[in-house]
Amino acid sequence: LSTLHLKDEKTKPDANGAVVKADDNVEKTEDEEKEDRAAQSLLNKLIRSNLVDTTNQVEVLQRDPTSPLYSVKSFEELRLKPQLLQGVYAMGFNRPSKIQENALPMMLAEPPQNLIAQSQSGTGKTAAFVLAMLSRVEPGNKYPQCLCLSPTYELALQTGKVIEQMGNFYPDLKLAYAVRGNKLERGQKISEQIVIGTPGTVLDWCSKLKFIDPKKIKVFVLDEADVMIATQGHQDQSIRIQRMLPRDCQMLLFSATFEDSVWKFAQKVVPDPNIIKLKREEETLDTIKQYYVLCNNRDEKFRALCNIYGAITIAQAMIFCHTRKTAGWLAAELSREGHQVALLSGEMMVEQRAAVIERFREGKEKVLVTTNVCARGIDVEQVSVVINFDLPVDKDGNPDNETYLHRIGRTGRFGKRGLAINMVDSKHSMNILNRIQEHFNKKINKLDTDDLDEIEKINN
Repeated sequence: LSTLHLKDEKTKPDANGAVVKADDNVEKTEDEEKEDRAAQSLLNKLIRSNLVDTTNQVEVLQRDPTSPLYSVKSFEELRLKPQLLQGVYAMGFNRPSKIQENALPMMLAEPPQNLIAQSQSGTGKTAAFVLAMLSRVEPGNKYPQCLCLSPTYELALQTGKVIEQMGNFYPDLKLAYAVRGNKLERGQKISEQIVIGTPGTVLDWCSKLKFIDPKKIKVFVLDEADVMIATQGHQDQSIRIQRMLPRDCQMLLFSATFEDSVWKFAQKVVPDPNIIKLKREEETLDTIKQYYVLCNNRDEKFRALCNIYGAITIAQAMIFCHTRKTAGWLAAELSREGHQVALLSGEMMVEQRAAVIERFREGKEKVLVTTNVCARGIDVEQVSVVINFDLPVDKDGNPDNETYLHRIGRTGRFGKRGLAINMVDSKHSMNILNRIQEHFNKKINKLDTDDLDEIEKINN
């Protein structure tokens, strides 16, 4: 399967696919979180060695409630073309994941059905929609038949890799990347059957440049909708593309989260959908012991951290800081004390972050110091302690309960006991901690020496 590749070495596209110099070291503004949603998604793809076994229950809402619910336990049941089944097995998938069991029968049904699906990274959703696209493509027809929108160039490339692997046994199948920097001659029609790209460039290719005839598109996939709409303009561009497509084009939309803004967008883009949602996982803090330590300033917090570390045997620890500056300072101080420390920070390239996480996973460093933006979705089985060097607050300085749960949820995973320690250095941060306790209705005790002995017993 051949692809259209870009000829840029020292440049990298930004979130809209625009090419910028890689060394443009511009300080991030409030867009940091938005850009990091895309970066986080890419990071999850780079560090995933296998599918996540999610404990979430899947809830299926059908467009036609009278038609029987149908899920599959094997890929053979889907009656895929032999070349596709070969591609699936070559990728190492033995049986469908939870989201695939429910989504694939809907996506492959005749006549085609539309779908809005919620699914976390690592649940096999990319493979699911790639299967749907490849099932509907006629490799003999040399024009675009499937269109996939991704929020960024890097995420488009990741999806492209899955298409290449799964379509490996279709020699006539070709893939084009509609991203800025991929310059084609005006008036040229493209012969690739699958086009994957960012909304701005895809819109240009469909309307202004007419490289694609949108009326011939059979499957339209909008991936990572929550990341997509965090970027100004992507929402409108996606809607404009969708309006050019034929009535009977199959629309598939995926998002990891479904806040109101995502729902509204999804309903504009996907008419008469089937819906697959994840039931909210029980917020479980039962396996995690939570404590706080009172200090007067940053240096005292550091000394307390070293004392805790000296008193208990820790397999591996994650330490969260509010800013990159604090994270950098703390990592340097801990290194001076002789600890093996890894630092994850927002200015690192995603590939660098992935390498740091791999080293931490392999136990080459025992302590990972990180800011919020880098820590979502990192599962390391050996993490026994999470330390909030700074308590999580939102941009208005209020407690960020979701982030708190997310942070301390890095420990106590896989059925093990976990430990979370919160550093409190002012009346303000004590107030934040009290509000977090109220929110989760869970008492957080002050840490004393007896607790350390108790913790040591748990750890061993």
